[in-house]
Amino acid sequence: MATTHLQGNPVPTSGELPAKGSKAPDFRLTDKDLADRTLADFAGKRKVLNIFPSIDTPTCAQSVRTFNARASDKADTVVLCISADLPFAQARFCGAEGLDKVVNLSEMRDRSFAQAYGVGIAGGPLAGLC
Repeated sequence: MATTHLQGNPVPTSGELPAKGSKAPDFRLTDKDLADRTLADFAGKRKVLNIFPSIDTPTCAQSVRTFNARASDKADTVVLCISADLPFAQARFCGAEGLDKVVNLSEMRDRSFAQAYGVGIAGGPLAGLC
């Protein structure tokens, strides 16, 4: 089990993170248009996965802003911002902030992503989110 932190406190995750250099597990996540997206949809580009519980937390929101700024000059790279939020919430936030360089993806239809990547939060107040 891997560990992350929430407000300085350790929080266990649902499994192990993929090993460095290992092939990323495939996924089926939902985009802003409610279409299913898989890892193959981003073939030919370097993929950066920004995985967080909710866009409505200050730290997670800042991570999306930061990745959006850094992604603006990387034509060969796509930043995938993945959370348990509904696509509507993700789109609302990015629209209000003017963030258009990241791709938001939601676990709303298929919760297997968190398990496959070992990022599901297994304890604490955000248990059940990725």
